[in-house]
Amino acid sequence: MDTVLSGIRSTGNLHLGNYYGALRNFTRMQFENNCFFFIADYHSLTTHPDPSILHGNVKNVLTEYLAAGIDPEVSTIYIQSDVPEVCELYLLLNMHAYLGELSKTVSFKEKARKNPDNVNAGLLTYPTLMAADILLHNADKVRVGKDQEQHLEMTRKFARRFNNIYGVEFFNEPVAYNFGQELIKIPGLDGSGKMGKSEGNCVYLKDTPKEIEKKVKRALTDEGPKEFDSVKPDYIENLFTILKVVSTPEVVAHFDEKWNKCEIRYGDLKKQLAEDIIKATDPIRSRITDIENDDTYLRKVTKEGAEKARESAAKTLRQVREIMGFKTF
Repeated sequence: MDTVLSGIRSTGNLHLGNYYGALRNFTRMQFENNCFFFIADYHSLTTHPDPSILHGNVKNVLTEYLAAGIDPEVSTIYIQSDVPEVCELYLLLNMHAYLGELSKTVSFKEKARKNPDNVNAGLLTYPTLMAADILLHNADKVRVGKDQEQHLEMTRKFARRFNNIYGVEFFNEPVAYNFGQELIKIPGLDGSGKMGKSEGNCVYLKDTPKEIEKKVKRALTDEGPKEFDSVKPDYIENLFTILKVVSTPEVVAHFDEKWNKCEIRYGDLKKQLAEDIIKATDPIRSRITDIENDDTYLRKVTKEGAEKARESAAKTLRQVREIMGFKTF
């Protein structure tokens, strides 16, 4: 049985990109593998160091993880900061992570460009902390979206480098868990290439039907195609990408045909897209309210999850320390 890891930063509510990019099909995944799901609150400090919202964001993600179907009796679900072993492994991995490779990551360069006044060390070493999260449980597979491919490849590099330096075959080189499909990157409704909280272009799992309709209605469009079978602009292709994950193949084929024949009516497309997003998220949304009001249950889940995660983490860290030469007198 493979060990599979999936994590979400605690910077707000889960959105369609999180669900379809990282959690889709996880019900099957958690029954076929040894799964660890965690809420990355340390990671959130790189861009959202606000103590007034940190706990609330963690609760939101935890609630929505559970509402989306993660079973704490089957999987291990925990909060990153409840497992301090990750900080020590992060430190040890940083001893073999180099400035040149860290500064060249796409996410670092992008965030540094957008927030030049907050280019902190945590942002630079984000890939190392992500690697620590994964290698802490010596995961075989990681459930990631398309945008995390580079970070996963760096984790593989760090694992391989550790093994080479110390002459061992200890760390696995984890691969993406994608159910044999291409990794999915859910685009934003504003025409950008990625749906993300910082971009402000998300449809959240918790959004009401009216909020979803309003957001989809505002999605960027144009006057429509002027020639048969023309290539869709990126911002239109984005709408079709979302349509493909929430709608039936027949619906997608219908609007593709309308586009190719220059008969597309964006009002009809957006109405159908909103309806299908609402239908896809409704079962999750209805469970969120019940779970978020049950603090006793959430406390139990996080306590038991931390205990299981720390047991796994302590075993890994003990072996890493021995390999690196740390010994007790």
